[in-house]
Amino acid sequence: MQKRLKVYNITIKPKYLNIYKKSYPLINIDFIDGLNNSIKEGSILNLYSTSKQFIALAYYARQNKGYGWILTTDKSQQIDTNFFINKFKKALQYRDNLFRDNTTTSFRVFNGEGDGIGGLTIDYFDGYFLITWYSEGIYSFREYILEALKSVSKYKGIYQKKRFDTKGKYLDDNSDFVCGTKAPNPLLIKENSVNYAIYLDDGAMVGLFLDQRDVRDILKRRYAKGKKVLNTFSYTGAFSIACAVGGAKDTTSVDLAKRSLPKTKENFEINSIQNQNIVVQDVFEYFKYANRKKLLFDIIILDPPSFARSKKMTFSVSKDYVKLLKEVISITDKNGLIVASTNYANLPKDKFKAFIDKAFKESKTKYKIEEFFSLPKDFRVDRGFLEGDYLKVFFVRKLS
Repeated sequence: MQKRLKVYNITIKPKYLNIYKKSYPLINIDFIDGLNNSIKEGSILNLYSTSKQFIALAYYARQNKGYGWILTTDKSQQIDTNFFINKFKKALQYRDNLFRDNTTTSFRVFNGEGDGIGGLTIDYFDGYFLITWYSEGIYSFREYILEALKSVSKYKGIYQKKRFDTKGKYLDDNSDFVCGTKAPNPLLIKENSVNYAIYLDDGAMVGLFLDQRDVRDILKRRYAKGKKVLNTFSYTGAFSIACAVGGAKDTTSVDLAKRSLPKTKENFEINSIQNQNIVVQDVFEYFKYANRKKLLFDIIILDPPSFARSKKMTFSVSKDYVKLLKEVISITDKNGLIVASTNYANLPKDKFKAFIDKAFKESKTKYKIEEFFSLPKDFRVDRGFLEGDYLKVFFVRKLS
């Protein structure tokens, strides 16, 4: 049994008390009193009002969003293996329809605060679980969590990713493999009957962003047939593959990373698709090329990282998305579709929509928004923490 750390009593500032009573899960440093640098990661925090009324029990963990997460409003609750077993049972039951869907073998089974434990996610890839730890604090519960996951599920193997470090180095240098049987490289999974190659022990990312599943599916089923598609910031080409399977006339995938070429080719090959365009180039440079050559596309997917840096420039969604979108508008054919997407949590939906409006107005071009997508059902969101609903995808039709 793993040893637990000291328990600390923390006071919620009066003007923020109602926020926590309405199930706000994040320990925000500005909302509370009593935190100090001596508190160790993984310590239990009891949150009280100034009148000593117990509000919630949390764990301490420093990550980019705050200083920990609330676990329960039951003061007597023990944070042990049984606690995590109960959380995981509910999460697995919530995704039962996905486990029974033989067209999809990859999805999220536990989504942080949406399933009651901030700082922890678990993804499923055809019998393999991938745990992602977002802080040293949640990692301190590792023994409980692994024991709980093993006890409530059938699995081929378990992997992990640690999205935290100490002085620039991960806490240990072990493989991402944890237990069970090692997955093949690549591990082939399905998403709505489309094949993708996954690598569970090859760096921070595995090859597919699961949160875009619904967007890829609707492109495949409703929009792609007979269309000329440009996929920018294409990574391993997942959008391109979905469009090609859906009958796209041709696809062009553009990404600056050299490894995008073999990874994208591999995804096309496992779907028996040939003769697609894959370009290793800065996306902004490709836009210049496309304008010089007077290239026009029927569908353009624009899903940049929130922040990116190349030798020539630094990109930020909050500062540069309008400029980027104007470049896209210039090479979108009349009645073409732009899939404008961002996963930047600090950009509200309405402000992102305003970016789209500004780009079209400055381009002197009319448009209409046809559809909007956010996170799929398996990426469960805590309604007391809407910041967790980070994905925003607009399907925008260029009218003139």
